[in-house]
Amino acid sequence: MKQPFTSVILLAAVALPITLVAEVRAQDTAWQAEASERLRAIYDRNEFRVPDLDPEWLPNSSGYKLREKDSKTNKPIVALYDVESGTRSFVENTDKEKLLSPDGSRIAEARNRRVSVRDVDGGKRIHLTEEAGDRDISLHDLRWSPSGKYVSFVEADNTDVKQRSVLVPGDPSYPGVAEHRFARVGGTLPSLRVGVADLATEKVRWLPIEVSDDGFYLGQVDWISDSDDLLVETMSRFRDKREFWIASIGGGADGNLNRIYSEVNDAWAVGSHGINSGAHWIGDGEAFVFISEKDGWRHAWLLSRDGKTETNLTPGKFDLIDRAYVDEASGWYYFYASPENATQKYLYRVPLDGNGTLQRITPEGQSGTHDYAFSPDAKWAIHTYSTLNDPPVVDLVELPDHRVVRVLDDHSEVREKFQQRKVQPTEFVQIDIGDGVVMDASLTKPRDFDESKKYPVFVYVYGEPYLQTVLDEWGAAQIDFLRVVADNGYITVSIDNRGTAAPKGAAWRRSIFGSLGPLSTDEQAAGIQKLAEMKPFIDLDRVGIWGWSGGGSNTLNAMFRKPDVYHVGIAVVPKPQPWLYNAWFQEIYMRTREVNADGYERSAPINFAEGLKGKLLIVTGSGETNTHIQIIEGLVDRLIELGKPFDYMVYPNRDHGLREGPGTVVHVRMLILRYLIENLPPGPR
Repeated sequence: MKQPFTSVILLAAVALPITLVAEVRAQDTAWQAEASERLRAIYDRNEFRVPDLDPEWLPNSSGYKLREKDSKTNKPIVALYDVESGTRSFVENTDKEKLLSPDGSRIAEARNRRVSVRDVDGGKRIHLTEEAGDRDISLHDLRWSPSGKYVSFVEADNTDVKQRSVLVPGDPSYPGVAEHRFARVGGTLPSLRVGVADLATEKVRWLPIEVSDDGFYLGQVDWISDSDDLLVETMSRFRDKREFWIASIGGGADGNLNRIYSEVNDAWAVGSHGINSGAHWIGDGEAFVFISEKDGWRHAWLLSRDGKTETNLTPGKFDLIDRAYVDEASGWYYFYASPENATQKYLYRVPLDGNGTLQRITPEGQSGTHDYAFSPDAKWAIHTYSTLNDPPVVDLVELPDHRVVRVLDDHSEVREKFQQRKVQPTEFVQIDIGDGVVMDASLTKPRDFDESKKYPVFVYVYGEPYLQTVLDEWGAAQIDFLRVVADNGYITVSIDNRGTAAPKGAAWRRSIFGSLGPLSTDEQAAGIQKLAEMKPFIDLDRVGIWGWSGGGSNTLNAMFRKPDVYHVGIAVVPKPQPWLYNAWFQEIYMRTREVNADGYERSAPINFAEGLKGKLLIVTGSGETNTHIQIIEGLVDRLIELGKPFDYMVYPNRDHGLREGPGTVVHVRMLILRYLIENLPPGPR
């Protein structure tokens, strides 16, 4: 009689957990619907993206043109706005041919690997260069001389640059193969030369640039003011040396190069973002303004044409962030800087003669990031202002008083949608890890944050010289995704270690020279530990980290070298074998293995893979042309050899941005979020 009763009890005992399991599963997946919808709003519908305003000012500064869409037909139109009244009218799309000759009669072209000039009416065409034959030639930087007698151009011969094969979609059984030129670290670079075509003789003169057999790079190649003199900026293979040369072309000149400036720095004279490159001529070609970090800060310098007189226009212990505008008529040099806060950007100006003091043009009290599109006479500017937590406001201002004439767009729809999300505002903090190193960091909390509890932290890292991630600017550095992550029960954090492109002086940026990886790994780990001291709600027992490209590399280094600090890592398109990466970027900061074997040994995440303890996901695309998949597969093989458990996701035929194909952008981020939630328990404790 007892047996049936026992059976009932057993069945009940089995049934109850099944019900509970179903409820738990429903709760565990409930976040997916909300997260997926938010991500589609961000990346598919672009509800929080504010497109850049790109005004085209009229030459007389009386108005500006904007490319818009007709509200009824949704077709592109060109609107002309009067600067004084704001009156709007519609005009024809009158874009000028960029390569139109000074007299407007001819157009220079680079077609079919040849430079040619044709009449505007489509009539006569003159070929100025020979056929390329079997050479892999590309032509760029075509420029008319002010006199219209010459056309300068740069020829890049890629024939000797090795090719790598990539499978392309097609028949599933028999895919096609595409070949891409790829100059990796230590490999052959494209061969460059500068040509000047004489329209009268229809012949080309090649400038006698003396360069190393290892190869070199070109910066600005352009004509000087109203002359037939050509400025040529050259940079060594490692970008540690740059020079400005002048080639006199017209009036029977021989075209030989005269060096007027040379700069050498063991770390680098010009970084990968190229801010320092180029020159702006003033005084009818008697002097030019250029950017250099030779005194330890990024400053604007004025140099006479003969190279003998040099003046620092922006002296002081601060960095110029970027150029803004040169108002030669009134004698002002406008530029961006933020001496007190490296996460922000403001407009300043100094006199062009170097005899005045620094003036801030952006009003005090508008903390954040500011950009300006100047009218030709520098009396007006379209001004865009935002913060990380506030969408941009675009207005027309009168300079130099910064009087707001009218608001052009306050992006109220974006602002309203953002407010409806009720996300926690991202906070900025400074982390002092000792020895004078103070790092900027940003921190985002969940919507239902409870300061008395401890939360897991998810670090977004880049950490290399090309980018900052801690910026007080709308839409900066994956912030939209990080807010979604935060609202799923995490504190999201980003830290800019030394070596990132922050405006904190040359020493800050060059501290990582010789080996990308070791310093950033140490400082990121020290930063998150110090942050936990500052913010007790951070749970150091639950720390995840992720990054893209160079940030993927830093994620691998974090997981391998600091396994007791980081418990989950997601490395998207990383470069675990930096000697297989492209020469253009990697060699600036690390040279080649032939001259810096130790630096590459210390930098490479693959050499530290045995340290992995936590959960690791590696994400890439099989169509990568940058951190190509073979760079990553070496690490995959190494982890297999070591018997290390890890996860690996390859998106078919996607390139570095993992954007190709419908749904990809959202899918990548859902993958990251799902992996995080499954391996690093969210929510307070």
